[in-house]
Amino acid sequence: MTLIKALLYFGVCMTAWSMTTGDSSVPTAQNVHWASLDFQTILKWTVEESEYTYSVLYCAEIDQYWSEAPDCITTSESECDLTQQLIPLDRNYQADIKTESDGLGNTYGLDYDLPHTFSPTFNPYKESNISALEFSLMDVDEGTIILNITHPLTSIHVRGKQQTIKDILKNDLKYKIIYYKSGSTGKREKISDSNTAEVSGLDAGQSYCFMVAAFIPSRPKANQHGAWSTQHCRQIDTHFTQDLSLGAWVGIIFILTVALVIFITATVLCCKRKHQRHKNLQTSQSSVPL
Repeated sequence: MTLIKALLYFGVCMTAWSMTTGDSSVPTAQNVHWASLDFQTILKWTVEESEYTYSVLYCAEIDQYWSEAPDCITTSESECDLTQQLIPLDRNYQADIKTESDGLGNTYGLDYDLPHTFSPTFNPYKESNISALEFSLMDVDEGTIILNITHPLTSIHVRGKQQTIKDILKNDLKYKIIYYKSGSTGKREKISDSNTAEVSGLDAGQSYCFMVAAFIPSRPKANQHGAWSTQHCRQIDTHFTQDLSLGAWVGIIFILTVALVIFITATVLCCKRKHQRHKNLQTSQSSVPL
């Protein structure tokens, strides 16, 4: 009798434990992470193929009020675009991915705590990656050039206007510029507050190459830099001799030297021959009898 009671007690405990922890065979979201570029923020995860669906909830740490993501309810996808939900941008957010199925509710009741996975916290303003900037070059004089930098558009709209990264970051956005002489490895760096950046002190007659990246010093160090732009080079109209390498100069000097030697040799031989002809003529004239 005591053994039967013990078995019944053990069965009740196991049932209660399974209801609170969930069925281990129910797949839950794994490798949950955020992917964000220019403030378009997507929650991603991996999961085994099954008949289960997933619903995403999110909340700001400041209020701890959980809301459903309207486009990510009972979805079979493994990502959820939360760009429009994570506003204001400068807050810490967390998401909760719940595994759902009609069978779970039927088995455990409507009050059953569905298996779920929490995401890491994420702050779009401080952590969203910034894409490469585009820019053009405008010469002021031989020693000064202006970089006109354009801002990438974001997926954020305010009063019907699509926002740029400048609209969002405002005065927190700076521009880091690196530049160097063409063919040189020595790089210089400049930080500008304006997207119309002036670089002066350039050597006249030299071609320079430039690259630009968004720079947000108010962010944590790991997230301060955007992607580097493609390289643009300032083209200088120079005499062709300025573009010749040392090897080319050596070749030119060698050819000129050889040509000079040939010219001198030919001139000497020609003079000798002319002198010999003149001498022969004089000899023949002196041998003729008067």
